[in-house]
Amino acid sequence: MKFLGDMGISTKVIDQLKLDGHDSIHVAEIDMATAPDSVILKKARSENRILLTHDFDFGDILAAGGDILPSVIIFRLNNMRPENVYYFLKRIIISHGQLLTKGVIVSVNETRIRVRKLPIS
Repeated sequence: MKFLGDMGISTKVIDQLKLDGHDSIHVAEIDMATAPDSVILKKARSENRILLTHDFDFGDILAAGGDILPSVIIFRLNNMRPENVYYFLKRIIISHGQLLTKGVIVSVNETRIRVRKLPIS
């Protein structure tokens, strides 16, 4: 799978994804740390990457635009340490990997993983 990590996601999460064989980059690696959300979303879409973030704005942009890609995983965890984020991300990849390739918004907190198919009407 291909991933793009937003600024709120630790580069350590991206590094772990790379170790696990995923094609993963962080916005800081590609000089997009201060890019607007719409530009980051466009980058993820053009490269068929799943966007990892903690910013709800990406879901709002996708819903307003009626887009079906890219998939976005929004982490709303109290503990955003890389190992905790990666723990939940690994669970999502295992249980929802096929859906991630087709266009979904996944919201994650400590008690729930919610998956909504795109486009959102």
